[in-house]
Amino acid sequence: MSSILVVDDEQVIRSGLKRLLQRNGYEVAEAGSVDEALAQSSPDLYDLIISDLRLPGLPGTALIERAGETPVLIMTSFASIRSAVDAVKAGAADYIAKPFDHDDMLITIDRILREQRLRRQNRALRAEQALAKPDSGIIGNCPGMIEMHRRISRVAPLNTTVLILGESGTGKELVARALHEQSPRRDAPLISVNCAAIPESLIESELFGHEKGAFTGAQGLRKGLVEAADGGSLFLDEIGELPLEAQARLLRLLQEKEVRRLGATQTRKVDVRLIAATHRNLKQLASEGLFREDLFFRLNVMELSLPPLRDRGDDILTIADQLLVRTIERVGSKPLTFTPEAREAMAHYHWPGNIRELENAIERAVILTETEVITPSLLAIESAYPARQTQTVQVDDDPPTGLSLEDYFQHFVLEHQDQMSETELAQKLGISRKTLWERRQRLGIPRRR
Repeated sequence: MSSILVVDDEQVIRSGLKRLLQRNGYEVAEAGSVDEALAQSSPDLYDLIISDLRLPGLPGTALIERAGETPVLIMTSFASIRSAVDAVKAGAADYIAKPFDHDDMLITIDRILREQRLRRQNRALRAEQALAKPDSGIIGNCPGMIEMHRRISRVAPLNTTVLILGESGTGKELVARALHEQSPRRDAPLISVNCAAIPESLIESELFGHEKGAFTGAQGLRKGLVEAADGGSLFLDEIGELPLEAQARLLRLLQEKEVRRLGATQTRKVDVRLIAATHRNLKQLASEGLFREDLFFRLNVMELSLPPLRDRGDDILTIADQLLVRTIERVGSKPLTFTPEAREAMAHYHWPGNIRELENAIERAVILTETEVITPSLLAIESAYPARQTQTVQVDDDPPTGLSLEDYFQHFVLEHQDQMSETELAQKLGISRKTLWERRQRLGIPRRR
């Protein structure tokens, strides 16, 4: 039963309107002025307020701003265009002129209440959709991504450790961010660390901090990234690249909820939710002694698997359209569209680098195009050869002549990785350690321990 508040300074009108509404199944309260109505109860507790425009003291429109989302129907004896417009401008749901016809009043009330119910239903539906699939930046409606959204919404509110699996470039960090932003920790920091991008000699100091003099070059106290994430979430990307020594410290963090800086004697309690990600098979690494088995079991409480872009069907073009819009805004380009041939090529290409490769291809095309369209040649993808196979180069004492840059890179790494650290390999190649790691992933060269 809908509840209605009638506000009018004329007792005869209030009583007559009250009887009419009650006969038609409404619950009715009445007041003679705005002040009296406000003294009785909060206006937003009613489903509808019907108020005369001219009242002793405050006008009926004063109820509008105090009614919140409750609609207000204004009655006026001055049925002029001016008073009607002023009432609607003030936020009234509608107006009706006195003396009013009973049927007109009932029809107007029914319409306003139906519209109000629809607005409430839409808000509830939007809230439900936002809970089930928040705006996390993750685009996609293929079955695999629908399941991913469902799992994120279920596990995000918990403190459970999460392991995100997926090929490089599939958007694992976006999933980690969604988990954090949908959790009770959303107002605390999310600290993201790429374990493969930090030199092995510095990874423990970066994660766990150090005291002054803990090692050569430690000139002062430094808080680690784990402590920086206290109260929030710590995202360790490519955790399969974490050295064994750092794995032992991470295991203690998960077991004891405490951390000890390098060179310190005391431990510190921290409240951190760990989210890890990898493109590698940690179970296999553990069986080979390259990853701690006890840490693997601690990490693998809840597993989320991201499908590769090539398995996501129509999502490829949906993501491409979104990336095109973002790239145009970022580089300040004129409006652009994909040609039908470009869309066909993107839909059938294998995308070994997944979304990251797609994003790079679109950015390159936006920069290079001299027209208002993007063609397959600008994307630099060859749909006829979707999956480029990496050839294994036989390592000799001297590298074969006529190698491409990528083949030479592969030859050099395979030849020297048993004798050199990752840092030394990067220095010899004249690139950063992060670039070395990224090229390993692109060319499928496993890192040896």
